[in-house]
Amino acid sequence: MQTNIIEIPRILNKESIDDAINDYRQLLKEIPLEIQSNDILAFLMELKRGKLEKGPYIGISIFEAANRIMTDLTILYGVKDLLNNKILPIEFLEFEVEYGNENKNEHDIISYSKNQELIGEAFNVSKSFFYSKKSTALRKLKGSSRNNAIKLLLFNDDAVNKKGLLFKDEVNKEYHYAVEIK
Repeated sequence: MQTNIIEIPRILNKESIDDAINDYRQLLKEIPLEIQSNDILAFLMELKRGKLEKGPYIGISIFEAANRIMTDLTILYGVKDLLNNKILPIEFLEFEVEYGNENKNEHDIISYSKNQELIGEAFNVSKSFFYSKKSTALRKLKGSSRNNAIKLLLFNDDAVNKKGLLFKDEVNKEYHYAVEIK
């Protein structure tokens, strides 16, 4: 059993993706589903300030953990779809990913295949914040020093009420994919 997010692999391929998703979901099962509170203000303070003692993000608030967890799941299920050739015409065999607030790489997702490179950004957001978050992520992709790379944007399907490939610009090598989190 995994003990925290550090042990979930950052290099994902067909052999490791299902185990990574299963291990991540096991970490989620450790998070308590109840919050005890005497009033709404104390409840909200616990959500925003209380620290998790179990799960992938120990020591941070439930609110912040929820944001990180939902984006991590978007990355994991999006990469699974990439590995199963549901998004791109080019096959990539392995992806390097970042979870949570890691900031070691220029992008959330990076891969190489023959003479082609892929860079990706991922987010999980409510419908009301979708377009502003999408704009920020696209700016980061388009401003990348890796200007010849395939640019992939992954986001949660419930933000747009659609699943699958929503935008494909093969000339500029840009793809937008709505990920279903199961």
